[in-house]
Amino acid sequence: MQLKWISLLILVVQNSMLVIVMKYARNQPGHSFLSSTAVVMSEVFKLLVSSIIYYRDEQSARASHTPVRAHPLGFPPGFSLRKFWHELFGPESQWYKLTVPAVLYFVQNNLQYVAVGALDAATFQVTYQMKILTTALCSVLMLNRTLSSQKWISLVLLTVGIALVQLPPETFSSAPSKSQSHSSDPGKGLIAVTVACVLSGLAGVYFEKILKGSTASLWVRNVQLSLFTIIPGYLFGVLFMDGQKLRDGGGFFQAYTIWTWGAIATQALGGLVVAVVVKYADNILKGFATSISIILSSLASVYLFAFQMTPQFFGGAGMVIYATYLYGLPDDAKGPYNKVAGSERR
Repeated sequence: MQLKWISLLILVVQNSMLVIVMKYARNQPGHSFLSSTAVVMSEVFKLLVSSIIYYRDEQSARASHTPVRAHPLGFPPGFSLRKFWHELFGPESQWYKLTVPAVLYFVQNNLQYVAVGALDAATFQVTYQMKILTTALCSVLMLNRTLSSQKWISLVLLTVGIALVQLPPETFSSAPSKSQSHSSDPGKGLIAVTVACVLSGLAGVYFEKILKGSTASLWVRNVQLSLFTIIPGYLFGVLFMDGQKLRDGGGFFQAYTIWTWGAIATQALGGLVVAVVVKYADNILKGFATSISIILSSLASVYLFAFQMTPQFFGGAGMVIYATYLYGLPDDAKGPYNKVAGSERR
C-alpha cells in the first residue's frame, strides 16, 4: 500500500515538473542545447537504471532460489552476463521488433522539446493529454479492443477540451485580445504536440503488443528499447541532423545547464515511474495523478511564466481533467455513463 502511494506521488511530481523544467531549459538565454543530444542522454539514463533493476531482480531471485521466470535455456536464478546478453539478443529475444517503437519514441521526445519551446507550459500539459485519444484509437486498430460507451464519451470530452484550450481567446469574444498570446508560436507547437501524441500512441500500443507476446522481463525490454533509441538517435539525430551545429557550437554537451540535466533526468524518470505505477497502482489512480499534475503545472505557469488563465482555458482544462478521470474508471463502475457497449480486452 505504501509503495503504491509513494509511486503515485512521484508520478504527480514528475508530470508536473517535466513541462516546467523543459520550459526553463529551452528558454535559457543565449545558445540553446541540441534536443537530439538531450533525448539520447535521457535514454542512456533509462538504460542504466533498467539494467540496475534487472540485476537487482535476478540477484534477489538467486537469494530466494526462485527464478523470476522460467528461462527457455534453463539458466539458473541469478545474474550473469551470458544470460543477460542472451535475453537481449538471443534467438528468442525478438530484439528486432523493438526498433520500431524505439525510432518512434526518439522522434516523439524530440518533438516534445519543440512543442514546449513553442507553447506555454499549461497549454502544452493540457494538449499533450491528446495521447490518451491516440493511444485508444491505436488500441482499437492494432489490438482489436472494443471501447465502452463511457470511454468513447471521455474521448469526445477530451477532444473538445483540448480544442477549447487551443482556440485563441478572441474566438469567444468580440473584443480583440489586449494581451499577447501566451504561446510564442502556437501553430508550430500544436503541430509538434499533435504528431508527438500520434507517435506516442503508436509506440505505446506497439510496445504493449510486444510485451504481451513474450515472456521477457519488462526491464530487459526497457534496456532493448533504450539501446535501439540511442543508436539511431546518435547516428541520425545527433551526427546527421545536428552534425554541423555539433561542430560549430561546442560539442555534444553544448549549452547544457542545470535545467538541461534536470529535463533529461525528469524525462527519463517518467517512463520508469509509469512502469512502477502500473504494477503497484491502477489506471484510476494514474488518471487522478495526471489530473492533479495538470492543475499543478497550470498554477505554476501563472507564477513562473506569467500565464494568464481565461474562462476558456478553465473550461477546456476542466473537461480534459474530467475526461482523464472518466477514461480510467472501470466500465462496470456506477456512474452516468455505465452502459457498456463492449468490454475492453486487456
